[in-house]
Amino acid sequence: MAAAALKDVAAKTQVLKQEWTKTPCNLQKCGELLNQLKIGLTQISFLPTNDTASDKELLIARDILEIGVQWSIASQDIPSFERYMAQLKCYYFDYESSLPESAYKYQLLGLNLLFLLSQNRVAEFHTELELLPADCIQSNIYIRHPLSLEQYLMEGSYNKIFLAKGNVPAASYNFFIDILLNTVRNEIGACMESAFDKISVKEAARMLNLSSEKETIQFCTTRKWSQSKDGYFYFGTTNEKKIEEPIPSADLVTLAIDYARELEMIV
Repeated sequence: MAAAALKDVAAKTQVLKQEWTKTPCNLQKCGELLNQLKIGLTQISFLPTNDTASDKELLIARDILEIGVQWSIASQDIPSFERYMAQLKCYYFDYESSLPESAYKYQLLGLNLLFLLSQNRVAEFHTELELLPADCIQSNIYIRHPLSLEQYLMEGSYNKIFLAKGNVPAASYNFFIDILLNTVRNEIGACMESAFDKISVKEAARMLNLSSEKETIQFCTTRKWSQSKDGYFYFGTTNEKKIEEPIPSADLVTLAIDYARELEMIV
């Protein structure tokens, strides 16, 4: 029974690989094959925690999960990406010494780092980073890319994040890059609302790193900025800067004197 099940899963995996490498790829058919293989995998010893699992079974399972991760990105299915990636990491780390290294290993691990960054899950980002060898963190192009983006975010160097979109190590990275850029634009937009009473369309496009007036107007509409005939965006009353209360100088002076007295008593 196990041998027959393994043969069936191996055959379907080959069909999946052929469909996945076609140009253009039929995402619907690949999704159907992946669903069939999910069921097929339960009939063989494919789990890394199963001591009876053969290398062939583990390699087949890893190939399926790697295609599953990439299919999820192509389908823009984030929950599916998380599920496939959670299973795939076991094969990368638990069987690192016994299985030949996958050509997709660091590309997909880097993609997972970018995913965590795009979701603002910075603590998990660093946890995943600690699982990787130091030389890989320093030199691997797929790992360096999300790591550089995280550094730019911490520095507030948003212009460098925008420039990074044109320098992705793999096309699949663009999906999460776009999510991250949208988050950054909203952060810039919030800062603009606090800093200005109004801003021109041209200046807004420059600060948001948008290439056309149409894109700028679309973004500003989502932020509920009102556009006037004079070519400026005016921020609504909900975004008006609050008038700061004057510093209570008398209270501060009193506190300072009290602290000085207490310090003198201690000395």
